[in-house]
Amino acid sequence: MSHFTLLAGAVAPCLLLAAPAAAQSQDASEQDDRDDATVVVTGQRDPLKLDARAQAASRLGLSIRETPASVEVLTQDDLQVRGLRTARETFDQVVGAIAGNVPGNPAVVSLRGFAGNTVSILQDGVRVSSSTVVQRDGNNWHYDRVEVLKGPASVLYGEGALAGVINKVTRKPVLGERHLDSLLSLGSFGTVFAGGGVNLPVSATVAIRADASYQRSDSLYDVDDNDTFSAGLTASALWKPDDRLSLLLAVDHFEDRYDATYQGLPLIPRRYALQPTDAVTSTGGLVADRALRRRNYNPLGAYSGADETTLRARLDWAGGAGWTVALDLTGYTADRAYLLADSQTFVAPGGGFPNGSFRQSYQDFRHDHRFWNARGVIGNDRRIAGLRNRASLGIEHNATDFISLRQQAPASVLPAVDVRAPAVVPLPTGTAIFTTGNVTFDSRLRQTALFAEDALNLTSRWLLVGGIRWDHIALDRATIQNRTGAVDRNRPTFDPVSWRAGTTWAATPGLTLYAQYTTAVSPVSSILLASVANTRFRLTTGDAYEAGFKASGWGGRVSVTGAAYRIEQRDILTRDPANPALSVQGGRQSSRGVEVSGVVSPVAALRLSGGVSYTDARYDALSELVGGVRVDRSGNRPINVPATTLNAAALYTIAGKVTVGGFVRHAGAFYTDTANTIRVAGHQVLDASVSLPVARRVTLTLRGRNLTDALYGEYSGYPSTNVYIGAPRSFEVALASRF
Repeated sequence: MSHFTLLAGAVAPCLLLAAPAAAQSQDASEQDDRDDATVVVTGQRDPLKLDARAQAASRLGLSIRETPASVEVLTQDDLQVRGLRTARETFDQVVGAIAGNVPGNPAVVSLRGFAGNTVSILQDGVRVSSSTVVQRDGNNWHYDRVEVLKGPASVLYGEGALAGVINKVTRKPVLGERHLDSLLSLGSFGTVFAGGGVNLPVSATVAIRADASYQRSDSLYDVDDNDTFSAGLTASALWKPDDRLSLLLAVDHFEDRYDATYQGLPLIPRRYALQPTDAVTSTGGLVADRALRRRNYNPLGAYSGADETTLRARLDWAGGAGWTVALDLTGYTADRAYLLADSQTFVAPGGGFPNGSFRQSYQDFRHDHRFWNARGVIGNDRRIAGLRNRASLGIEHNATDFISLRQQAPASVLPAVDVRAPAVVPLPTGTAIFTTGNVTFDSRLRQTALFAEDALNLTSRWLLVGGIRWDHIALDRATIQNRTGAVDRNRPTFDPVSWRAGTTWAATPGLTLYAQYTTAVSPVSSILLASVANTRFRLTTGDAYEAGFKASGWGGRVSVTGAAYRIEQRDILTRDPANPALSVQGGRQSSRGVEVSGVVSPVAALRLSGGVSYTDARYDALSELVGGVRVDRSGNRPINVPATTLNAAALYTIAGKVTVGGFVRHAGAFYTDTANTIRVAGHQVLDASVSLPVARRVTLTLRGRNLTDALYGEYSGYPSTNVYIGAPRSFEVALASRF
């Protein structure tokens, strides 16, 4: 464990005075004037934040209402009220999304019919790499808000943003404010969380902020031998001598470790299950056995972990005549490790295993990741021929050095383990065991982009928005066979162009209609992790149509948004009809759907909110090689894509002090394989909370999760016969304060 880990574990409790049941957002417009930390439900003038600006949606300073796209924002207040502790829990609350904790891809997201590297995840507006490479299931304490831009966004962030963008915005210093907020919670499965943050004004023009968090648990999923740890330390300084100039300097450091990893619940034939359930069904007779709910078959010492540090600087300057300049510099380093049993094959009873056994292969993957990015944007807000016009022009360049050691051993390396009482298997050692794969990917990726956006008000109510981006992507990849020293080198380049065109129309003072067409590009797999063969394919292309509305009324007590969309991705990998042994581009995947979100406060003490989505996703053209035979998958549903999702919340404050909350989350059924032979049943999860003041500015919150103790599949992993089961019923007590 690093020195930082020890520091975070000590600093967080020291900063801690309690835990906010509703931590305060850093946006001054959203500051609360109450004298305590009690959760009090009050009607808001803009409950869906339609008049706020989302950094992820545009560089023109457009409000969410003006943006011709679906934008969802979860503030730190929202995260704490809903009890969302980690990135996965947060992403799972986004309307139309589900998320899972695949060991090689923590907090992976499925959104609008697409998953994995088609969803870009940013930190403070910067995309380091594909989400399947960089995303971890870290603590939420450090984020002021999480912004979600749905639909293709390559015009803003380059390749990979086909289904949408999630932007995690860290807490920033606020001038003239001195406050300390903190969080302490204790919960089921030995879970402990501590977080604290302080904002200090150094002078009238300088402020600093620091936040620390620490979380440990025997297992967030109540699984054997699955100790989890995560910690963070973020700090920043703001210098703002006047309204025209500001400079922000920041450092972020995050660590995590998941012991013995966890591959999810392996499915077994129904005839061998002690407590078969309908949580998972398959055409081959495989089921989820409740009796195996807590079993972990990974070898002792296997783990997934990461250690990452980011340095950032941002300069903003506002000149005369509406001109602005923004400069962003980012440096990032990360070390990651994935040691796990990557496949678990069931073997029927026999050979000394009366209950059946699992044979497991083993892999050891490492990442040494270095990245820097520089971005400059010039903006102008002025009138042209009497019409307001907002424009931006920018350039971005980044460089990535990425070394990945990928070692894989066959099933013979690990002894078979009993299904019911798996023996503790030690972690394999030595490099001689890696006979099925022992490769180092040494990649140098350089990307340069030019981009422009424009928003023209044809009238005060009618706005046209457009954007275009050109990227030059150059990869220098050496694939080194570690056993022989043989090197295969390739240097592909890509020069995609992405664009969008949209419009918004304020039909009435409270109702805005919008429509948009966007394009995007995405590699056939993550550029940094793609095989040599896959780097030789061109980028896939995609486009989307979307139309919707954003409305508010009833004195600001109601906000509703709705959207209908269609997204198509072309040139995904499929099998050559003439030679099925070959992969070729030519496959297609699409989705279409609708989403509705709303918040209403019928009386001051009651707040109702929720969102519902429907997605019709399919492979329009796809074939695979099965047993040497080409099999058509066209018309099947993509993996980890439910047709429906719903989340709803009700908060009611009694006598202005005690707040009672109820939260419901639903996701429809989904498949774990492209053949659609393994079906995970839909599920509903019910949570509840009670918050009450125990001292001035201190609040106690009691929370129950999954109160019905539902056994449900959360996400599928690898292989497709493993399913991640959601956490069982649990309870938590939290103490909150803000001084």
